[in-house]
Amino acid sequence: MFEQHFGPWAAVLALGMFHGINPGMGWLFAVALGMQERSRRAVWWAVVPLTVGHALAMAAVVAVAVVLGTAMPVDILKWPVAATLAALGLYRLYRHQHIRGGGMRVGMMGLTGWSFLMASSHGAGLMVLPFLLRITTVSAHSGHHQAAASASGAFAGTAVTVLHMAGYLLVTVMVAVVVYERLGLHLLRKLWFNLDLVWAAALIGTAVWTVWS
Repeated sequence: MFEQHFGPWAAVLALGMFHGINPGMGWLFAVALGMQERSRRAVWWAVVPLTVGHALAMAAVVAVAVVLGTAMPVDILKWPVAATLAALGLYRLYRHQHIRGGGMRVGMMGLTGWSFLMASSHGAGLMVLPFLLRITTVSAHSGHHQAAASASGAFAGTAVTVLHMAGYLLVTVMVAVVVYERLGLHLLRKLWFNLDLVWAAALIGTAVWTVWS
């Protein structure tokens, strides 16, 4: 019972923290900007639009899922979610390309847009949908009426987005500051490993979990 109610919430937080660790989600960009500008303030400044863009990508997917969830049963909705996750995971296995453009000198809007596109292309929002579906399923099984279930779904979607972003922001800031202040980019060349491969496996694994859970 404990795992049924709190397991999905813990998974959402863990996913946010994993996104924060992934350099493709933004902290590497923040460090690069800080070193280019030779300013600690530039690192902190970059984290703001990176977080906003990531949150927008998350919120867009979650909002669509909440709306669809009021029109069809959750048990049916999980199949297109799983198929999309699996397809995106297979795509990431064979194509490790990032969105390019804009250069390093970008404004708040440009960096926000870049973060939104990066999070969307990596399937950041899609990754939390299976856990949101599990949360709303537990709520539905509690005997709520349709109107109450819809309100509960909207609240759960907001809470999932906020919790995920808390994990993302905490780890992104921590990694960016530690790398900028202590390690430097030269160390990354020695310790680098393929997080795209880990991310692809996570997407496919979550798709399988969605179907069989």
